Amino acid sequence: MKYINMLGSAIVGAAIALAGSSTVMAQEFTFKLHHLLGAKAPAQTQMLEPWAKAVEENSGGRVKIEIYPAMSLGGRPPELVQQVRDGVVDLVWTVNGYTPGLFPRSEAFELPFVYVNDPKAANLAMYDLFESDLKEEYKGVEVMFLHVHAGQAIHMRDKLVRSPSDMEGLKMRIPTRTGAWIIEALGASPTAMPVPELPQALSKGVVDGAFIPWEIIPPLKIQEQTKYQIEGHDLARFGTTTFQVSMNKARWDSLPDDIKKAFKDASGPEWWAEVGDIWRASDDFGIKLATDAGNEHIILTEEETNAFREKLEPVVQRWIDEVSAQGIDGAGLVKKAREAIAKHSGKM
Repeated sequence: MKYINMLGSAIVGAAIALAGSSTVMAQEFTFKLHHLLGAKAPAQTQMLEPWAKAVEENSGGRVKIEIYPAMSLGGRPPELVQQVRDGVVDLVWTVNGYTPGLFPRSEAFELPFVYVNDPKAANLAMYDLFESDLKEEYKGVEVMFLHVHAGQAIHMRDKLVRSPSDMEGLKMRIPTRTGAWIIEALGASPTAMPVPELPQALSKGVVDGAFIPWEIIPPLKIQEQTKYQIEGHDLARFGTTTFQVSMNKARWDSLPDDIKKAFKDASGPEWWAEVGDIWRASDDFGIKLATDAGNEHIILTEEETNAFREKLEPVVQRWIDEVSAQGIDGAGLVKKAREAIAKHSGKM
């Protein structure tokens, strides 16, 4: 009887081991996804993790996506695009503007008052124009999805800003070259830096404020370094930032069709739209955290917002002139972007 029990235990143990082995074997494709923010940032918990899980489920367990936050595989945020192009990592989530000049067409969606206040509409507009107008600048990668955040709002250490003239002479952080043009148009001095460096820059007075969404307040505790959070009438923002989740092109090309389908099915227009909703909800959470901490949330009047709009319209023309010199139809792309955003906002 003892022998039979031992034999039964051995069979059960072997079955468990075999099941475990089958699970490991089922994960035929492992991918490293590298990004700049912390593991608890909404970008990871609410966007990257659900997307990775969807891909894994679509593949029937054959795919495993390992997420490496906070540049834990080495390098600095501006190096992420090169890391994925070189195959140092398989996938990245990154800010397009950290590598100025590489994604000029996508910048059309960042421009002030081309992007106004609707990340979902902007994402779907980029989806609509990707194949026809944007794809060629993403050489060396296979784009999974593009998105924007809820838009650049104004965060100030201790100065209240209600008009363009209030910005004159200030030092403001911005991540992109189009954002730098916005700051220059307002008479302030742009200071470029990856967003994880912002809290220290604010605390030391390196910058007077920043153009970033509310979403970044919780992970970087921006409410502790600022007093005012300022946005325009009807949630209007002063431009936005474009992001990408992309795979190394050679790695993509090596995959069988069914695994490619697992990725693409998780990255369709419904997902681009959902990402817009995720970032809007994260933004709402961020501003509540700041006001609960005692910060002042300033919403500009329509007249005050229009004063910013008038001051920033030359930024759009500056961009058109800049990219037109590269052979890009800047005016046409701005027109397409505005029309596509309006369509998805229900404002056509």
